[in-house]
Parts: sequence; C-alpha cells; structure tokens
Amino acid sequence: MTGKERREQLLEIGRSLFAERGLDGTSVEEIASAAGVSKPVVYEHFGGKEGLYAVVVDREFESLLRLVTESLNSAIHYRGKLEKAALALLQYIEEHPDGFRILVRDSHGGTGTGSYASLLSEIAGEVEYVLAQEFDRRDYDDKFAPMYAQMLVGMVAMTGQWWLDVRKPRREDVAAHVVNLAWNGLSGLEPRPSLDPRRRRKELERRKQRAEKAAARAEKAEGRAAAKAEKAHRRGRRDLDGLADPLT
Repeated sequence: MTGKERREQLLEIGRSLFAERGLDGTSVEEIASAAGVSKPVVYEHFGGKEGLYAVVVDREFESLLRLVTESLNSAIHYRGKLEKAALALLQYIEEHPDGFRILVRDSHGGTGTGSYASLLSEIAGEVEYVLAQEFDRRDYDDKFAPMYAQMLVGMVAMTGQWWLDVRKPRREDVAAHVVNLAWNGLSGLEPRPSLDPRRRRKELERRKQRAEKAAARAEKAEGRAAAKAEKAHRRGRRDLDGLADPLT
C-alpha cells in the first residue's frame, strides 16, 4: 500500500470511529488496530488522533459546503434554489451519515475551519446573497436579508439533524415540506407539497376548483336561505292581512 493509499485508509477508519465514539472516545490504538498498522504509522501521517480528526472534519466541511453552494447556483428561480439546497443537505446526510454526525456532534474549536457553526455561517452567507437579490427585485428592505438567511438555514439544519436519526419520510418529501413552510408560511401551507412543479400546478388547480365549488355551494345555500326568509316574510304578511279583514 502506498503512502497516499495508507493515508486515505486511515481517514476512512478515523471517520467511522469518530462518528461512533467522538474524538475523546477514540484512541490512536483503536485507529491503528483497525487499519492493521502500528501506532507510529498514525503519528507519521497525522501527528496523532487530533490531526487525523482535523483533516476528517475539514474534508466533510468542504464537501457539504460545496454541495449546498452548487445547489444554490444551479437553479434560476428562488423557490428552486431553496428546494435544491434543502435536498442537497438531506442527500449529504443520507449518503455521508458518519461525516454529518462528526460535523454536528463532535466539531471542536481549534480544528481548522471545520466546525458546524462556521459551516452554517458560510451557508447562511450564500443564502444571504441570494435573498438580497430577491429582496431588491421585490422592493423589500435588503438589510433584513442576513436575518432571513439565518432563519432559513437554521430551519433546514435543525430538520436535517432530526432526520439523521429517524430517516422518515424520504428525503424528497422532507425537502418539499421544509420549502413548503419556508415559502408559504404557516397560514398558506400546501396540503400536498412536492418538489415537482407540475404536481404543484395540478394541486393548485385542484385547490382552486375545490374553492370554486365551495363558493358555489355557499352561494346556493345563501340563496336558499334568502328564499326561505322571503317565503316566511310573505306568509307573515298574509297572516297579518287575514287578521285585519274582520275589522274592515
């Protein structure tokens, strides 16, 4: 095995052990034993478990940041950017659960740039740029873009941490519901959110048709109530006229 191959082997083993036990719960002896080498080999490549951990964290940091940034830049429309970014995070969690566990649970200060807080800050910066453009287009005050960026990133990140363990529903459905809340707010939630624009249009058309039918039923009911009231009014007039006849 070449030196480069050995280094990659140690990184893979370290990632798995750090995700399961954390930095403090993992020893150089365990890493070396799992790799089938002596402890000096680990020290030779990384200087110790802290050095190995720092490289693992930085790699995961850069990988996730690149994935989310590319997703934000790959869509044209604002909602599409949100959908792709949420889906990118969930895809990373699904395909790299060990890496995400390390970022979320075990990131230590002093290990390069790779802390979860700084990762979210980097992503929020990308989202802020997108929001500022959209706010300008809609004539909103773009000074609030940083605050809204933190809100959106926090919502997606916390949902991702929850989904890391439960893994239900599937990632596309989770992303659709996250964007549903972010895009529509609680007062305008879509009953059946989807990442597919065609399905959303069909659902919107169904909702419109249901609303029109409900309005038509309400109008008919109102008409029937008015007719009933008019009938009762006429009956009352006839009764009054009947009472008045003997006096004439």
